[in-house]
Amino acid sequence: MIKFEALGLQKSLLDAVADLGFETPSEVQEKAIPILLESETDLVALAQTGTGKTAAFGFPLIQKIDSNSRTTQGLILSPTRELCLQITKEMQAYAKYERNINVVAIYGGASITDQARQIKKGAQIIVATPGRMKDMISRRLVDISKLDYCVLDEADEMLNMGFMEDIKDILSNTPNEKSTWLFSATMPKEVSVIAKKFMHSPQEITVGAKNSGASTVQHEYYVVGGRDRYPALKRLADTNPDIFSVIFCRTKRDTQKVAENLIEDGYNAGALHGDLSQNQRDLVMNSFRKRQIQMLVATDVAARGIDVDDITHVINYQLPDEIETYTHRSGRTGRAGKSGISMVLVTRSEQRKIRAIENKINQKFELKKVPSGMEICEIQLHHLANKIKDTKTNSDVESYLPAINEILEGIDREELINKLISAEFTRFSTYYNKSKDLNSSDGGRDRDGDRDRSDGRRGGETPTSGAVRYFVNVGEKDGYDWMSLKDFIRDTVGLGQEDVFKVDVKESFSFFNTEAESTQQILDKFTEFKVDGRFVNVEVSKSPGGGGGGNRRSGGSGGGFKGKRSGGSSGGGFKGKRDGARESKGKGRDRSESSSPNSGKRRSTKRKGDFF
Repeated sequence: MIKFEALGLQKSLLDAVADLGFETPSEVQEKAIPILLESETDLVALAQTGTGKTAAFGFPLIQKIDSNSRTTQGLILSPTRELCLQITKEMQAYAKYERNINVVAIYGGASITDQARQIKKGAQIIVATPGRMKDMISRRLVDISKLDYCVLDEADEMLNMGFMEDIKDILSNTPNEKSTWLFSATMPKEVSVIAKKFMHSPQEITVGAKNSGASTVQHEYYVVGGRDRYPALKRLADTNPDIFSVIFCRTKRDTQKVAENLIEDGYNAGALHGDLSQNQRDLVMNSFRKRQIQMLVATDVAARGIDVDDITHVINYQLPDEIETYTHRSGRTGRAGKSGISMVLVTRSEQRKIRAIENKINQKFELKKVPSGMEICEIQLHHLANKIKDTKTNSDVESYLPAINEILEGIDREELINKLISAEFTRFSTYYNKSKDLNSSDGGRDRDGDRDRSDGRRGGETPTSGAVRYFVNVGEKDGYDWMSLKDFIRDTVGLGQEDVFKVDVKESFSFFNTEAESTQQILDKFTEFKVDGRFVNVEVSKSPGGGGGGNRRSGGSGGGFKGKRSGGSSGGGFKGKRDGARESKGKGRDRSESSSPNSGKRRSTKRKGDFF
């Protein structure tokens, strides 16, 4: 495995690499850094967000800068204020052992006078948003006529945001003999225009296929009625109690409305869109980075430049107009080699859009069912069980225990557990009692057009045909995500690459599917099967839709609860007003959803600029 030392970086940069904890370069770094260090060349690099592009151009740029000159030698253009600040912070970390190298950020929403003063002191590297940079050039507050290197980061996003003319104006003020490095996730026509006009015989590197989605992201779609988007969104959140997600809407109005509804229903949510002031945006993003907000509802423009690690899910409340935009959305998760999930809510008429995206990003989508109320109850029950198990006792409660024990006198352990869980289960069962199936009537067809063949057999019966859903008593707490669990099942049983599918990993247990022909082989393999001394149990699930569980053997996570298996609050699932809320907030919420600009017939209206 190649190390940073082999890429040609000088010692001061390698020391910074060590301080940052980098061990091995990512693919884009491995390909780009040697090229940029060895020659004065133009470069087009195509790679997904989250693959380490900043270091790929940042280290070579710092190494090539003349620190003895105060002239501006490097310019990095980025689409948003947030990304501009993020790049500046990273560049300063890379250059921590370099003497006299000054990196200055230029962006809107801050004092242009203060920024000009920083540049006048000497800024060898400027990181800027196009609008503010153009403004400073026109005011003669910055001189880029002696520039040696120009980096266009997230070039496709800048052009999608309408910065084409600004970029042309900025580049026209730079010398022809400079080196231009263009980094982009996709290669739309507008990016090609920039490359042809301002670059000279650029070398090109590609990480993955052009315009493809990241291989670390699992793509899922759910077919629902137009009025059921919001209830479906809540069910997806409740199925993943530890969700840390970005939810994308197409308009500012829908973004604000969905965020307000989520907050009203007790979720830790926030909105990010263009109508917010810069101070409001900063507050929202800081809360999101600190995980005080678990569900960030955003427009595409406002979300540009979000660089937050460990986002578990991207939820497309509505699909975007452009396929490239979906690529950027899904790239917010599955970053830095970690896995993530991109979920899409579509109506029946929108299913054709899924096929178009698949063809463009070279990734397959899994059709999944919105979980039923009882499936959610079961997941939340196990989440609660593990939360109780992992809770550290508080010594302050000891003085209250004699009175509590007196109240609970005569109740044995089994009954106490049953009462505890039943108390929480009642809230769930009341909330989801008689909840309807949100899956659209023809949304259960698989790739071949056949009806989904999972049939909800009882645990212990061996299915003979169709797709079979399994429960396994390992999950995130055991170090698994959907990728590693799929590989573990496949390698342990000896199945093919595509034989394990629809993998759902929860906190302490998981689900997966295979065809029925593999069922006996799987059950036989996982009989008395141990990993690191612990039994790993696999059983046929009772709930076929993707959220339920089967009969639990002793030793399974959360398996200490006997009797009823459905229900229970997680403490992290339903909160606040959700205790007594109704799934669609009664008739008023239903009317609100149906009157949305993106619901009903309006949503299927073909608009100018649609890519389908």
